[in-house]
Amino acid sequence: MVDEQDAFEVVHLVLDAGRHQARHVFLVHIAIEVLVADAAGRGTIDVGVDVRHRQATFLVRRQFLGRVKDFGIDEGARVADHRAVVVAAFVVAALRLGRELAAGPGVILVITAGEETGCEGAYHLASLGDVLGEAGAVVVAEPSSNQPWIGHKGALWLTARTTGVTAHGSMPELGVNAVYKAAGAIAKLEDFDFNIARDAILGKPTLNVGTVHGGMNINSVPDMAEIGIDIRTTPGQNHATIRSDLSGYLGDGVELEAIVDVGGVLTDPANEWMQEVFDIMSGILGSRPETHTAAYFTDASALTPAYGGVPTVILGPGEAAMAHQTDEYCFVDRIGEAVEAYTEIARRWNTG
Repeated sequence: MVDEQDAFEVVHLVLDAGRHQARHVFLVHIAIEVLVADAAGRGTIDVGVDVRHRQATFLVRRQFLGRVKDFGIDEGARVADHRAVVVAAFVVAALRLGRELAAGPGVILVITAGEETGCEGAYHLASLGDVLGEAGAVVVAEPSSNQPWIGHKGALWLTARTTGVTAHGSMPELGVNAVYKAAGAIAKLEDFDFNIARDAILGKPTLNVGTVHGGMNINSVPDMAEIGIDIRTTPGQNHATIRSDLSGYLGDGVELEAIVDVGGVLTDPANEWMQEVFDIMSGILGSRPETHTAAYFTDASALTPAYGGVPTVILGPGEAAMAHQTDEYCFVDRIGEAVEAYTEIARRWNTG
């Protein structure tokens, strides 16, 4: 495995080849580089890099980043951390198309931090004015097994907080138990109805209670409890309205605080560029992809609106089902497919 510094050095190959400079900014309290290749371009490749707790692995071609077997991995096996892989796949694609990118509108590579905590890095970039440049389409390289997904739901994460009065656990009648209040709220949340029709593509909105925390110790009446609520929304839903409706539904004894609030993205599958992406992937995958969306949210929640609501596809070599798992991986075979995909998407964009 190699670390993030190696990742930046690899991407600098693209910048050096295209005679571009790296732009340094501070994202989410982490020093990270926003590496831009041809800011005049109309197309964008978005890549997330986990710079906090995980190492990155770059294994694309033997002659490019070293021999696969040097890492103890055979051809056709798996490599860890799709984020590193997609950066490398983009680098190879960009190097292949160096002259064409220089002569055409080009592409932009955007690297962000804090995607899983509400797209903080992407929203920060979008707030900086002209840092992102201009783009006419977005490719989000999150894991999709190289299937082109046309969007994802929005996400509204809430903390529901109940309060009480503490007392000794042997005298609960002297206190007010915040955990009991939270339990009542959880029971109500299980029956909450969004009262909205199922979206033809994204399906229905969902609500899940993901965490419950309360109390200081076992022999005290808890004076505070918190419930973590994960809501996934569909087009036409307003997050502020959902929060207001939920607050009224749960009653005055429950305080709601938003911790993540990101909108969904959805591109019409009949969009001309999207159909072109489907055509490209048909040749690479051997059959025409079906229309699907991602179950997770991505930085497209921030970047797609920042670029003016341009068509957006989620397409990356990682395995979505492996997200957040200890042995998260990407099949080596998928990396070559991703290189071909990014190369052809960029080629057609620059010659179209």
